[in-house]
Amino acid sequence: MELKVKVWLEEDGALCFGAGRAELLEAIEGAGSISAAARRMGMSYRHAWTMLRTSEQRLGRALVRRSKGGASGGGARLTDDARALLDGFRAIEGDFAKLAVKKQHEMGDMFG
Repeated sequence: MELKVKVWLEEDGALCFGAGRAELLEAIEGAGSISAAARRMGMSYRHAWTMLRTSEQRLGRALVRRSKGGASGGGARLTDDARALLDGFRAIEGDFAKLAVKKQHEMGDMFG
Protein backbone atom coordinates (compact mmCIF):
# COMPACT_ATOMS: atom_id res chain seq x y z
CA MET A 1 0.00 0.00 0.00
CA GLU A 2 1.19 3.49 -0.77
CA LEU A 3 0.09 6.85 0.66
CA LYS A 4 -0.77 9.31 -2.14
CA VAL A 5 -1.63 13.01 -2.06
CA LYS A 6 -3.20 15.37 -4.59
CA VAL A 7 -2.89 19.13 -4.54
CA TRP A 8 -5.11 21.67 -6.27
CA LEU A 9 -6.19 25.28 -5.87
CA GLU A 10 -9.84 26.18 -5.33
CA GLU A 11 -11.79 29.34 -4.75
CA ASP A 12 -15.25 29.06 -3.23
CA GLY A 13 -15.23 25.34 -4.04
CA ALA A 14 -14.38 25.85 -7.73
CA LEU A 15 -11.22 24.38 -9.21
CA CYS A 16 -8.73 27.05 -10.28
CA PHE A 17 -5.61 24.98 -10.91
CA GLY A 18 -4.43 21.41 -10.44
CA ALA A 19 -2.32 18.65 -11.92
CA GLY A 20 -4.26 18.43 -15.19
CA ARG A 21 -3.95 22.13 -15.84
CA ALA A 22 -0.27 22.02 -14.90
CA GLU A 23 0.22 19.24 -17.46
CA LEU A 24 -1.63 21.33 -20.03
CA LEU A 25 0.64 24.33 -19.43
CA GLU A 26 3.70 22.10 -19.72
CA ALA A 27 2.36 20.65 -22.96
CA ILE A 28 1.68 24.13 -24.34
CA GLU A 29 5.20 25.18 -23.43
CA GLY A 30 6.64 22.12 -25.17
CA ALA A 31 4.39 22.17 -28.23
CA GLY A 32 4.13 25.91 -28.77
CA SER A 33 0.36 25.84 -29.30
CA ILE A 34 -2.82 24.91 -27.51
CA SER A 35 -4.01 22.61 -30.29
CA ALA A 36 -0.72 20.68 -30.43
CA ALA A 37 -0.70 20.42 -26.64
CA ALA A 38 -4.26 19.08 -26.66
CA ARG A 39 -3.31 16.45 -29.26
CA ARG A 40 -0.30 15.40 -27.17
CA MET A 41 -2.56 14.97 -24.18
CA GLY A 42 -5.26 13.11 -26.09
CA MET A 43 -7.96 15.71 -25.52
CA SER A 44 -9.96 17.95 -27.77
CA TYR A 45 -8.86 21.49 -28.46
CA ARG A 46 -12.18 22.69 -27.06
CA HIS A 47 -11.58 20.89 -23.75
CA ALA A 48 -8.03 22.27 -23.46
CA TRP A 49 -9.25 25.77 -24.33
CA THR A 50 -12.05 25.55 -21.74
CA MET A 51 -9.66 24.36 -19.01
CA LEU A 52 -7.27 27.18 -19.78
CA ARG A 53 -9.94 29.89 -20.05
CA THR A 54 -11.62 28.76 -16.82
CA SER A 55 -8.33 28.86 -14.90
CA GLU A 56 -7.48 32.29 -16.30
CA GLN A 57 -10.89 33.65 -15.30
CA ARG A 58 -10.79 32.19 -11.80
CA LEU A 59 -7.18 33.25 -11.19
CA GLY A 60 -7.78 36.69 -12.66
CA ARG A 61 -4.72 36.61 -14.90
CA ALA A 62 -3.59 35.43 -18.30
CA LEU A 63 -1.64 32.19 -18.35
CA VAL A 64 -0.97 31.98 -22.08
CA ARG A 65 -0.15 34.55 -24.75
CA ARG A 66 -1.85 33.49 -27.95
CA SER A 67 -0.98 34.49 -31.49
CA LYS A 68 -3.53 33.94 -34.23
CA GLY A 69 -2.93 31.54 -37.06
CA GLY A 70 -2.47 32.49 -40.65
CA ALA A 71 0.23 31.93 -43.22
CA SER A 72 2.93 31.66 -40.56
CA GLY A 73 0.71 29.70 -38.18
CA GLY A 74 -0.41 30.59 -34.71
CA GLY A 75 1.04 29.72 -31.38
CA ALA A 76 0.92 30.08 -27.64
CA ARG A 77 3.50 30.91 -24.98
CA LEU A 78 3.23 30.84 -21.21
CA THR A 79 3.10 34.17 -19.43
CA ASP A 80 5.49 34.95 -16.59
CA ASP A 81 2.55 34.45 -14.19
CA ALA A 82 1.93 30.98 -15.63
CA ARG A 83 5.59 30.01 -15.23
CA ALA A 84 5.59 31.20 -11.61
CA LEU A 85 2.32 29.37 -10.89
CA LEU A 86 3.55 26.19 -12.54
CA ASP A 87 6.92 26.27 -10.76
CA GLY A 88 5.28 26.96 -7.40
CA PHE A 89 2.62 24.32 -7.91
CA ARG A 90 5.17 21.64 -8.87
CA ALA A 91 7.31 22.57 -5.85
CA ILE A 92 4.32 22.24 -3.51
CA GLU A 93 3.39 18.89 -5.10
CA GLY A 94 6.95 17.69 -4.52
CA ASP A 95 6.91 18.85 -0.90
CA PHE A 96 3.65 17.01 -0.22
CA ALA A 97 4.92 13.86 -1.94
CA LYS A 98 8.07 13.90 0.22
CA LEU A 99 5.96 14.41 3.33
CA ALA A 100 3.71 11.49 2.36
CA VAL A 101 6.75 9.21 1.92
CA LYS A 102 8.15 10.33 5.27
CA LYS A 103 4.85 9.76 7.07
CA GLN A 104 4.40 6.39 5.39
CA HIS A 105 7.81 5.31 6.66
CA GLU A 106 7.04 6.63 10.14
CA MET A 107 3.75 4.74 10.27
CA GLY A 108 5.41 1.60 8.92
CA ASP A 109 3.18 -1.43 9.26
CA MET A 110 -0.09 0.48 8.71
CA PHE A 111 0.83 0.77 5.02
CA GLY A 112 2.07 -2.76 4.54
